[in-house]
Amino acid sequence: MIGPSGAVRVMVATKPVDFRKGMEGLATLVRESMRADPFSGAVYVFRAKRADRIKLVFWDGTGLCLFTKRLEDGIFRWPKVEDGVMRLSAAQLSALLEGLDWRLVHEARETPAPTRVG
Repeated sequence: MIGPSGAVRVMVATKPVDFRKGMEGLATLVRESMRADPFSGAVYVFRAKRADRIKLVFWDGTGLCLFTKRLEDGIFRWPKVEDGVMRLSAAQLSALLEGLDWRLVHEARETPAPTRVG
């Protein structure tokens, strides 16, 4: 996949934004509305009023990146629309980008090592 992966912080703006904004406008929203640093390496996720479009802004270490996706059929599963920011895991972000219900994705639990009898 082109874009963020692995153990990355994912911050979702729960309120829809003006989708005419490009990466500079969204980076400004990260600083002013989310009170965060768009160059921190975290992924910042934005939604359009229509739930079929999504934009991600993130710093990849060499430049600011903008990822945009529109679903041809269906909608993205979004958290309740309210002022604020919520955090997702990388696995939940992956599910969200596929149009799946990210709420069904849970962190893997550590299982204890088997005891050796001998």
